[in-house]
Amino acid sequence: MSQEIKVSVLGLLAAAGSAISFSVIDVIFKFLSGDYPLYQVVMVRSVVALLVLAAVIIPLEGGFNILRTRQPKLHLMRCCAVLFANICFFTGLAIMPIAEAVAIAFATPLIVTALSVVVLKERVGPWRWGAVAVGFLGILIIMRPSPGSFQAAAILPFLGACGYATLHVLTRRAGGADKAATLSFYPTFGFLVVSALVGLFTGDGRFATGENAAVDYILRAWVWPAPQDWWLFIGVGLAGSVGGYLVSQAYRLNEAGLAAPFEYIAMPMAVLWGVLVFDEWPDLPVWAGSALIIGAGLVSVWRETRRSRPVARPRPRSAG
Repeated sequence: MSQEIKVSVLGLLAAAGSAISFSVIDVIFKFLSGDYPLYQVVMVRSVVALLVLAAVIIPLEGGFNILRTRQPKLHLMRCCAVLFANICFFTGLAIMPIAEAVAIAFATPLIVTALSVVVLKERVGPWRWGAVAVGFLGILIIMRPSPGSFQAAAILPFLGACGYATLHVLTRRAGGADKAATLSFYPTFGFLVVSALVGLFTGDGRFATGENAAVDYILRAWVWPAPQDWWLFIGVGLAGSVGGYLVSQAYRLNEAGLAAPFEYIAMPMAVLWGVLVFDEWPDLPVWAGSALIIGAGLVSVWRETRRSRPVARPRPRSAG
């Protein structure tokens, strides 16, 4: 196996690992959404994630000098994209079944593939376009769209998908100059600053009127965590630091259009969490759609491996 393929496989493993990490974040956010405001969970997660980055990941990648960047505007754009994505997605997640919200959010790879062609000038071949299309078909099978499906809440995960796709494409653009820890640090720091400011101005709950569940989730009063919930807050922070690092690594090492389909792994994870934690039992279309989603990601990496493999030259026949 060539060095190029090894690097690509490592990037794809990072994409898969980030999807699993983010699925853990999803289930914890949904579990905590009934008692705590969004900004509080985000702030605690950011504090824990920054501690892990500062104590473990940044030293392993070369020390705090790696945080110096020549692309401050690009990192600011990444922060804005991921903040927008998180607000939209986690608000939708709080008021929708977890599998449905995650399924809608998986418009992300389709958007990433399109943006990677337009913004990054990457070449996406018919196999990868086909894999993304099959994965998106799996999402449609799970969603079973009908006039009743287009509720206002369903718009939130889709807007989140647009934000995440923008983040991934910007990460790919920034990845050549900055390390994965650098790419992970700035959005996490942005989360901390914004969530602290929101908590400072809305922490008394005066804007939570009870008329809109989504608005109340964002702006309800700060609640001191119960002792048994501290482990969940710490867990979401650890998953956030690991997931943020891995997704940055994935989009540094691979083209955006290749790495994106591997995030489909979070779909069966969402089904699993729905069964184990929220007693949301999937039916046959959910299983069929998940199979298509996983298959699309596997076909994508198989095709990329074949494309990168050097073609063996035929040996010349001996004269004798």
